[in-house]
Amino acid sequence: MIGFLVKKNFFDTWDNLFKIAFTNLGFIVSLTIPVFAPVLFEKIPVLSLGVMFAGVLWCSIYLSAVSFSVKAISDYGNFGFRDIIGNLKKALQAGLIFGILVFLVIILFSFVIPFYLGINSLLGLLLAAIVFWTLIISILAFQFFFAVISRLDSKPGIAIKKCFILFFDNPAFCLFSMIHCLIALLLSIFVGFLVPGPAGVLLFLDEGLRLRLMKYDWLDANPDSNKRKIPWDTILTEEREKTGSRSLKNFIFPWKD
Repeated sequence: MIGFLVKKNFFDTWDNLFKIAFTNLGFIVSLTIPVFAPVLFEKIPVLSLGVMFAGVLWCSIYLSAVSFSVKAISDYGNFGFRDIIGNLKKALQAGLIFGILVFLVIILFSFVIPFYLGINSLLGLLLAAIVFWTLIISILAFQFFFAVISRLDSKPGIAIKKCFILFFDNPAFCLFSMIHCLIALLLSIFVGFLVPGPAGVLLFLDEGLRLRLMKYDWLDANPDSNKRKIPWDTILTEEREKTGSRSLKNFIFPWKD
């Protein structure tokens, strides 16, 4: 399943290269608000923090709308920048909640953990460790937050619950997804975060969730089966036919095949 996911994501990213790059450009422009705008109000710390918070919320709303849009690619469809604009209203609630969660994580990493470590006691170290590992587990689970919202049409509160269920049922898959996304973002540095960038990461997470949900559909249809032995080759037969295979020539000169 992992191999097919990486393959499908690569194909879909390549087929929508310019749209993904253009979508990421919109995020890069949005990111200037929380990164650079607070400097203009550095003499007023409260206002500076408020501007950064508003910027984080807007970036989160934008990414939420992107997640709703790239879902079409996962389903072998298409999307345009107009779809992102059209999905902003639908993505508003999820974006706001996720933005608040991101801001909370930043505060916990920046202030709470250092505060506990500064106590210089076993209790302080224990509390810092508890907060740290709680954050790590939460991050691994919440990476699918937008995908769960858009694909399962879940309310934010229910989506949070489903994210944790997904993590505790598929910890290795969630860890792989996080590592893959981090590598993708690191590679994006060399092209100015245009490809795959945040949009490519959201596409990967949506495709990962979509394929993972097929496991639960199969288990519902086969309740007596072994949960540890999922026949992915059988489950993904139709998906492999739809995705197909390509030669290097087809990637570079698709019109010649």
